[in-house]
Amino acid sequence: MKRMDIKKERKLGGNTFYVRPFGAFTSARLGGDVMHFMVPLIGGFASLAQHARGAVSLVDIDVSKVLPIVADGISGEKLERILKQLLVTHNNISVQLEGEKAPKQLDEDLADEVFCGDTQDMFILAWDVIAANFSGFFKKLVGPSGNLDAKGLLEAVQTKFANMAS
Repeated sequence: MKRMDIKKERKLGGNTFYVRPFGAFTSARLGGDVMHFMVPLIGGFASLAQHARGAVSLVDIDVSKVLPIVADGISGEKLERILKQLLVTHNNISVQLEGEKAPKQLDEDLADEVFCGDTQDMFILAWDVIAANFSGFFKKLVGPSGNLDAKGLLEAVQTKFANMAS
């Protein structure tokens, strides 16, 4: 059964997380939610890449031109809702806590405990869930014009998040 297969295993902060795929209908609904949330981020990254051309370092980039694109439509409430949907609502993640033998289902209380003080790990895990469930969609994001290198953009963002985890 595909729903029971582990699609991604990630070690964060001494804990090992196991990500299983969403069911088809949940994936379809969440795919729309993720895209609604990610479009401003992708636009911001694309704009950042455009503004970064010729910049000597990150401090040379005019972030004021990028932030409005990224911030448009993203609120704390939306971020919390999408994180809960990706990480706990659909029972698609289990975690083997450091020093324990058996994994536990990640629920909201356990997530609060595990990620308290390490919120960046929650974002890394959410990215793993997105990659495990929607990577094919992102790879197909490039249109016939070829203007948006979604694969390169996705790989750059994944590398950034992976480096944050190290």
